[in-house]
Amino acid sequence: MVRPAQRRAVVGWAQSAYPLPERRACRAVGVWRSVFRYRSVRPRHEALRQRMKELAATRVRAGYRQLPIYLRREGWSVNPKRVHRLYTEEGLTLKRKRPKRHRSSAVRLLRRAPSRPNEQWAMDFMHDTLAAKEPIRVLTAIDLCTRECVARA
Repeated sequence: MVRPAQRRAVVGWAQSAYPLPERRACRAVGVWRSVFRYRSVRPRHEALRQRMKELAATRVRAGYRQLPIYLRREGWSVNPKRVHRLYTEEGLTLKRKRPKRHRSSAVRLLRRAPSRPNEQWAMDFMHDTLAAKEPIRVLTAIDLCTRECVARA
């Protein structure tokens, strides 16, 4: 969905790129003239935006749901929906935590590759379905140096 501000920008570009009157530029782009002429009367809440930025910088793990609580404790009279709108307009986001299941590359570098056969093996269960739609499971053991299967069960 294209926002009204972006639509206004496209109409302005059409007027500057081609010598078109406002009516024709709006009609060509498909924007109502009332959308193009509209100027917001909503207050900008600059002090609230600044305080939200400060709180987001100091309390890194607090998102838009937690900020109204902190703001009310400081005496601000805020609505959670307003805080969410200003939070997204300012581009504030939570830093994503990396899942613990991902191992770092440093751990992988500590493992050394085997230098001769039968020094290190790896085992894994493998499963598949036969043509007769019958499941089959196999435990395989592989020599990591030669990459050949040493045992099957």
